[in-house]
Amino acid sequence: MVKKLDEIDLPPLIDHIGWRLTLVSRRWKVEFDAALIAQGHDWMTQAQGAVVGQLRNAGVPQGDLAGLLGISKQAVQQHVDGLVAIGVVERVPDPADARARIVQLTAKGAAALADSNMIKLAIESRYRSVLGADAFTALERALDRLMAAGPDEE
Repeated sequence: MVKKLDEIDLPPLIDHIGWRLTLVSRRWKVEFDAALIAQGHDWMTQAQGAVVGQLRNAGVPQGDLAGLLGISKQAVQQHVDGLVAIGVVERVPDPADARARIVQLTAKGAAALADSNMIKLAIESRYRSVLGADAFTALERALDRLMAAGPDEE
């Protein structure tokens, strides 16, 4: 006989820091994505937008993007193809390897990245206003400490 859900003694859901961090992160992402869409960069809110975050001034070999993003080479190929199609990135020959291609931002991609940076700074400014400068700095430091600490560190 299978017990009904109301017959099972379920443990209570607890309030914890992980849930709060998740909620704030989700809220940040919703605000960031809405601002990107308002700026005409809806493509940046999709999975392919993660590619842009990995590109630097000189670009990145396409073969390296899979490891940087933690996705398959096939997924990278699809993302880059999509970004090339809308003029955000381009593939250029790798001077170190004639068979390889460097993925780099176009002027359109660089402009989108600049817009995304302005949006991030605007959100950060609002958070600083809500918390106050000292509390915001303390939050940044606390988050940095948590990131630096391994799971076995106290």
